[in-house]
Amino acid sequence: MTPRRPSPRPTTRTDRWAGRSAGLLAGVAADALFGDPRRGHPVAGFGRLAAALERWCHADRRVAGVGYSAVLVGGAVGLGAAVERLAGDRPVARAALTAVATWAVLGGTSLAREGAALAGELEQADLGAARTRLPSLCGRDPSALDAAGMARAGVESLAENTSDAVVAPLFWGAVAGVPGLLGYRAVNTLDAMVGYRSPRYARFGWASARLDDAANLLPARAAALLFAGLAPAVGGSPRAALAAWRRDARTHPSPNAGPVEAAAAGALGVRLGGLTVYPHGSEQRPSLGTGKPPRVADLHRAARLSRLVGWVSAGLAAAGAQAAARRANRLGRRTAQRRP
Repeated sequence: MTPRRPSPRPTTRTDRWAGRSAGLLAGVAADALFGDPRRGHPVAGFGRLAAALERWCHADRRVAGVGYSAVLVGGAVGLGAAVERLAGDRPVARAALTAVATWAVLGGTSLAREGAALAGELEQADLGAARTRLPSLCGRDPSALDAAGMARAGVESLAENTSDAVVAPLFWGAVAGVPGLLGYRAVNTLDAMVGYRSPRYARFGWASARLDDAANLLPARAAALLFAGLAPAVGGSPRAALAAWRRDARTHPSPNAGPVEAAAAGALGVRLGGLTVYPHGSEQRPSLGTGKPPRVADLHRAARLSRLVGWVSAGLAAAGAQAAARRANRLGRRTAQRRP
């Protein structure tokens, strides 16, 4: 009797997770060591492509914006899927590609550096340099801000962008690998470009803004929890952070920035919100937190807290991807055992 050949190793459930955890950690390490690429940043290249496409297809209709977002986000996800298929079932190749994609989409190191540098310029009363730097952190009009206004803008931007540029990419990288990393960064970039309530983008940018809200729904709340949990590291209180989140987040116009900024305000013991001036107009933001308005020292603390949240997020994302890989392996073995 001819012995039965062993069943081939199942790949459909396990290979998509291969190398993901190591790749995420390697990408975070690259971001910590090198920050954003100085030249040829892939996100900047995507932004130029998106701007060119907008000039060609812009129309004051929601349906035009839906098509615009679908083409660009779908293209980013498709590129990520194609890259993973090229790696096949080779864990080292998948880890390397995940690391490169993670480094390309993360902005944690540059974000914290810019926040700390802004704090240093405000300490030295160099308002000209601070106004020049502020656009690298947020889209507000620096000419309308004094030192206190820039300190507040810096703290709010550090809070929101820690979620958008660190926690959320790692979340989607853990869940969906390279397609998740590239797709999320495409969504978030389009929201930053066209997701405004300005006359030009109120309809055209609607789809990009709503897609960004959906993509950040879970990551923003994870970031808020991390701000609360790590508050003692910067002299804050988890209880105060959670209280500010529960009390104030719903008053913010953004469903995701609200929890993050409120939790950060409570963690730092400051009060955020107030008149916010953008190039396209002004908004009166609600108060978040019950302390005093942030000072320069609070901006330094916010930068430290941003770094801590990023490091813990990386560990959690890698652990989550590893746990998913183990579960996929168990399911793969059970499937193999059931085969005749």
